[in-house]
Amino acid sequence: MVKPNLIDFSSKNPKIKYSCAKRCIAFSKEKPELLYADLDFFINLLDNENNIFKWTALQVIGNLSRVDKDKKIDKLIPKLITFINSGKLITASNAILGLAEIARNKPEFKDKIFREFIEVEHYKYNTLECTNVVIQNLIKTLFIFKDELKDKEYIIEFLKRQKKNIRVKVKILAEELLEQIEN
Repeated sequence: MVKPNLIDFSSKNPKIKYSCAKRCIAFSKEKPELLYADLDFFINLLDNENNIFKWTALQVIGNLSRVDKDKKIDKLIPKLITFINSGKLITASNAILGLAEIARNKPEFKDKIFREFIEVEHYKYNTLECTNVVIQNLIKTLFIFKDELKDKEYIIEFLKRQKKNIRVKVKILAEELLEQIEN
């Protein structure tokens, strides 16, 4: 796997720049140590007007947390959390993915991140359906941590509330995760 050329983000050709974004996400999962030197580039993308670049940055930064020996990402966590309450389904979902990776790689922030995660049920997205899709995406993400959630009463209560969600998939996922946590 060849390291993506970050100059491709500047390309006028959408295929090139969006292909680069996709490759950066994959590369950051496979070889984060080789992309970590470019962390500041991705931090700057968080403020980019291009949503795809922003979503890429959220995931890449989460993946780079695995090799963040300098603790640069620690200081970014409050900013990353603000993207959950962006009002935008895809932005919130990408923030959840990135923050879940940080929670996995930096367990000292897990409780803080989890407490922010469950606030999604109170945030306003474009529609109620968007809110429920964000909740669904969050629950899917929480399956990664199923073995660690038994003592997280606030997560269990959140999941119990979601068993009454109007979106059938949310109900099903909440029930499945609760069952796995209890076993």
